[in-house]
Amino acid sequence: MLISVEICAGAGGQALGLEMAGFEHSALVEIEPPACATLRLNRPQWNVVEGDLLVGVVSCPPFSKAGKQIGDKDKRNLSPKLSA
Repeated sequence: MLISVEICAGAGGQALGLEMAGFEHSALVEIEPPACATLRLNRPQWNVVEGDLLVGVVSCPPFSKAGKQIGDKDKRNLSPKLSA
């Protein structure tokens, strides 16, 4: 099974295409209320998340057990505001 999480989903054009390609949507995130209303009307089974917050941090060398673990002092820190 192919699963997607879409951010900035708009009114669902890309989500529709992904659905037609065999994807199942875990969530569609959109900040604009009219776009969310359109998504909910056209696909009531989709999980529409109305909001503007999405946080995701990938493992990065400054904090990895396999790295030097120098954290904020490492210029490769991908999330300086989150770790400060």
